[in-house]
Amino acid sequence: MLSAVDDKAFRAVLGRFASGVTVLSTVHETVTGPTDHAITVSAFTSVSLDPPLVLACVDTHNRFHDPVLSAGFWGVSVLRESAHETASWLATRGRDLSHQLDRVAHHRGEVTGTVLVDDALAWLECRTRAAYDGADHTILVGEVLAAAVSGEADDPLLYYRSHYGALVRWPVSERGLDPAAPESDPSSGSGGG
Repeated sequence: MLSAVDDKAFRAVLGRFASGVTVLSTVHETVTGPTDHAITVSAFTSVSLDPPLVLACVDTHNRFHDPVLSAGFWGVSVLRESAHETASWLATRGRDLSHQLDRVAHHRGEVTGTVLVDDALAWLECRTRAAYDGADHTILVGEVLAAAVSGEADDPLLYYRSHYGALVRWPVSERGLDPAAPESDPSSGSGGG
């Protein structure tokens, strides 16, 4: 029989996995009208290129959880380094939902109408294709309906050990010395073979 993993050790290991930072957003229709919901998420990744699918993990106890399941669609803003204050703000529990976006420059997605953060490298609009039980999280798989990148930004916001950080570029990458070489695409979910 396997022994239980120590919670502190498990959290320490996960904290040492650097990731990008996204904001997920949705619009929840209520009897009083539409309400925007947004949350900072680092548990986001690509799933498939054909069809284009992504996934995000959402805490079942978060106020974002039920509205995004009910709406059936969501936006993803892949944040720039300069958006660290936005990331912190949208990760704050208990903030006033009716004014949470007053301090965040944003626009609406053309397909879903959900909020997309302006200070981002890229944006996706998704329709929920599946939702899976992930214990204290729900794993949302989204079919990508629209995708766009910023033509000017190339400075991702990173998250590591509860701190935001920046990317340091090395002259050598997975693709070798020539960064334009089209050998593999790490964003497709699999590395070299």
